[in-house]
Amino acid sequence: MSSNVKDVLQAPILRFDTLESTNNYAAKIIDADKAQAGLTIVAKEQSAGRGQRGNSWKAAHNQSVLMSIVLKPRSPIDEQFVFLSTVSVAVAQAIQSLDQGLRVRIKFPNDIIVNDKKAAGILIENALRGNHWTHAIIGLGINVLQSNFEDLPQATSLLMESGKAFSIEELMLLARTAIVERLVGEPTEDYVEEYNRLLFKNNERQSIRIEGSLIDVIILGVSRQGFLQVQLPNGTVQKLAHGSFSWIW
Repeated sequence: MSSNVKDVLQAPILRFDTLESTNNYAAKIIDADKAQAGLTIVAKEQSAGRGQRGNSWKAAHNQSVLMSIVLKPRSPIDEQFVFLSTVSVAVAQAIQSLDQGLRVRIKFPNDIIVNDKKAAGILIENALRGNHWTHAIIGLGINVLQSNFEDLPQATSLLMESGKAFSIEELMLLARTAIVERLVGEPTEDYVEEYNRLLFKNNERQSIRIEGSLIDVIILGVSRQGFLQVQLPNGTVQKLAHGSFSWIW
């Protein structure tokens, strides 16, 4: 482990019983110029947790990993997807390491799928000064101990998929270490390539909705610029940005 990685992992972990949002709390520390690389905010419960595109992230008390990590990106701002793919791969690999029997995949752009259902989500928010990317807040929610999701048929937990009650604390530390090692240490693999290897439904047929029309496409992978590449029924290939289509489960 490099000295830089060790230094970042030694940054404080602030723990709370309840927070409105771990990302919001981290943002306030950044605004106050008190955030060091590796600072991590952990909560047992969030009253206003957020997912992608303004969606809420709800989790019962002390049943999930709920944390935000502050890092200072080394990448230029136009490589945000490379950064995101690295985080997604780190989280997927951390979960996979707990149980090799789980089928862990990444659904574009950054949901973690276990056995074909969503078990975790990632929300990265950036702090900019001019055109300089000063900080990234990596928000992570992993469903660990939930036993049912009555109103969310596509959701699952590690307990439901493995039958094992993993330690939330151990998984939090495992995911934190995996993220820091890959973003702060020297790259050991091409994370965009690994992201595509783990991509949910890659090279498979999938129904999506574009501008109100339901279309069956074949998923072809994600470009380094962060576009989902799909083959349309007429054989042409189209690049889709996140938010320009909806996924049909």
